[in-house]
Amino acid sequence: MWIKCWGSRGSIPVSGAEYLKYGGDTTCMEIHSDSGEIIIVDAGTGIRRLGNHLMKENLLKYHFIFTHAHWDHLMGFPFFKPLYSEDAVLQMHRCPFQKTFVETMLSKVMTPPNFPVRYADVKAKIEYEQACPSRFDIGSISVIPIQISHPNSGSGYKFIENDKQFVFLTDNELGYVHPNGLPFEAFRDFCEGADLLIHDAEYTPEEYRTTIEWGHSVYTDVLKLAVQAGVKQLGLFHINQERTDQQMDIMVADCNQKLREQGSSIECFAVANDMVFEL
Repeated sequence: MWIKCWGSRGSIPVSGAEYLKYGGDTTCMEIHSDSGEIIIVDAGTGIRRLGNHLMKENLLKYHFIFTHAHWDHLMGFPFFKPLYSEDAVLQMHRCPFQKTFVETMLSKVMTPPNFPVRYADVKAKIEYEQACPSRFDIGSISVIPIQISHPNSGSGYKFIENDKQFVFLTDNELGYVHPNGLPFEAFRDFCEGADLLIHDAEYTPEEYRTTIEWGHSVYTDVLKLAVQAGVKQLGLFHINQERTDQQMDIMVADCNQKLREQGSSIECFAVANDMVFEL
């Protein structure tokens, strides 16, 4: 399994010299299976660069999965160049929503006067799966969804291939259970033994005093989750819109110091644009 991050910023894209190391694009992940499938998770602004790359490489068939319908995870979709290619095929999985919600949320992004090209007028072939089951396969990768604890609900995912596990849990609040969300223990069990866990770590403990119930986690809670679940690698994700590279480095250093004090061998880092993982 080959994984690349095209955007890890939360809430809104940012730019400036203080954001160069980790990048300013919002959520978009690319996963390649050993059997050749391309899975795209979320369509934040990072999907613009991904689309440019895929067109350049003449890779034109993709599977789409979404975590939820908030704007920062959809805003890049109209700028995904393969949409305008008659040769492209987009297989839309209905996760995390059933029925026609995926079609509806994507068409709203491209509804005038917000965008000049209508969703119905794109040239790519767009196909829809009929449901979001509790477990399904995309080529050689098995996908297991889990309800996240976030306003308006959504899903996180476990991707399994060749006994390797990648868990992706962005926009998940470990310190508060939202409607349809799950408690800390459920996420601990879901992440158990993962080779790579990428988890929302937007806030410091001080910030969380005024942002509880906003749908995002304190990085110290994420560290606790990783230790209890016995994961091998931990990537801090959904980087706060105001978090500079230097501040993020301090957060990562604090995590690694705490891990050393506990005698843990977990590798902790902040997920940056263009970071690649191979499991």
